[in-house]
Amino acid sequence: MRFPEWIKNPHGYFIISLLILLATLATWTLPAGEYQRVKDPHSGKTVVDPASYAIVESQPVNPFKMLQAIPTGFRQSAGIIAFVFLIAGAIQIIRATGALDAGIIAAVKFMQGKDTPLLVCIMLVFALLGAFFGFAEETIPLIPLGVAMALALGYDRVVGFHLVRTAAWVGFAGAIMNPFTIGVAQSIAEVPLYSGIGYRVVCFLVFFVIAAWFILRYARSCKGDPSKSILWGYKEEEGEMAKYDLDYSMQELTLVRKLILLLLLSGIGIQIWGVIKYEWYTTEISALFLGVGLLAGILARMNPTQLFREFVNGAKGVTYGALIIGFARAIVVILENGKVLDTVVYGFAMPLAHVGSVGAGVVMFLVQSGINFFIGSGSGQAAATMPIMTPLSDLVGVTRQTAVLAFQFGDGITNMFYPAMIYYLAFADIPYDRWVRHIAKLTLLLTVAGGVLVAVAAWIGYGPF
Repeated sequence: MRFPEWIKNPHGYFIISLLILLATLATWTLPAGEYQRVKDPHSGKTVVDPASYAIVESQPVNPFKMLQAIPTGFRQSAGIIAFVFLIAGAIQIIRATGALDAGIIAAVKFMQGKDTPLLVCIMLVFALLGAFFGFAEETIPLIPLGVAMALALGYDRVVGFHLVRTAAWVGFAGAIMNPFTIGVAQSIAEVPLYSGIGYRVVCFLVFFVIAAWFILRYARSCKGDPSKSILWGYKEEEGEMAKYDLDYSMQELTLVRKLILLLLLSGIGIQIWGVIKYEWYTTEISALFLGVGLLAGILARMNPTQLFREFVNGAKGVTYGALIIGFARAIVVILENGKVLDTVVYGFAMPLAHVGSVGAGVVMFLVQSGINFFIGSGSGQAAATMPIMTPLSDLVGVTRQTAVLAFQFGDGITNMFYPAMIYYLAFADIPYDRWVRHIAKLTLLLTVAGGVLVAVAAWIGYGPF
């Protein structure tokens, strides 16, 4: 049976629209329920009272309310959408100076014949950024650079995406000191902040080795045989590939270009410092990179018209990815408005009361993986679920530290699989349907590894507490 093209290669917005429709249907079929929210004195977050779930009057979302959820999603996601546009514009200014192309070409020439060490080093850097600092949206400016480097080395765009974003996802999932997940979850669970770090280092290494093996294996296969690429036969939009091509006419590393690269590296360093010390997020990082981009244009002696033309070109190039953020947020808006988001969380949590301690740890992990589909924010998921998981872990004999670990893995691993991350793929022009078939293998491997690591944690009484 031959399926039409729109079914074989569904558009990302079509997939998100189907999920919005399913969320709307859920408000008509699931019982409405709510937890009471209270302020947690340890974390300062507004969290749920685990004993307060109650059925409330049904509030099904009608079709017009469903459509209203989309602009509401845009309003609630305005900070991230603005971040994407501003970052893309600033990076395009820097790219137009020739500094990035010259730097990448120099690195490729220097490492010629040493692809594997280069790929592993880049992956490790981004995995550590995810593991220690919770880098997620912060990696967006560097995805096109990873793609450009991968193409220059003879790989496909997927390898470039893996080097930056997948590596950071793996680090985020196997986090060591991620303040957005571990920090919030441990505070709510009332265990010492960043305690249990030794076992998490082991978990990080296990995750990184699995991911590195997966990525390098794919890289070698598609370099040796381009037909092995998941993008083989995929038709890009007209002119789409041009933005990833390195301009070899600008490969000379002049003094000005060296200064611009130093400025960019300094900006990345300041970003890391700001995230750690002052908990910077999208507003501060957007402002920082906007300043770096403007200074780079001034150093390159661009006139105002050139500078802002490049800025607009960069912003235009990420419209597909930026706008889909608002559509994805609409799913949560609908579930909240229909009073069924808490019902989903409650339904996921209940099976934990009926299994043994080791089994409960694994079920916690799987439950958190399911909830991650509905609550994409790591800190938001911690605030919604840890007040429930903490007393449940006490009841079933699982240490609170194990409950935090189960949350960490559940929140992190499936991030690279769920449709909410379609907007990341837009920065490398990777179709979601092909990505899902590809990344499902790594997701499954990490899920199995995560289940084993959580089971061991429950078995050994991973603590403290």
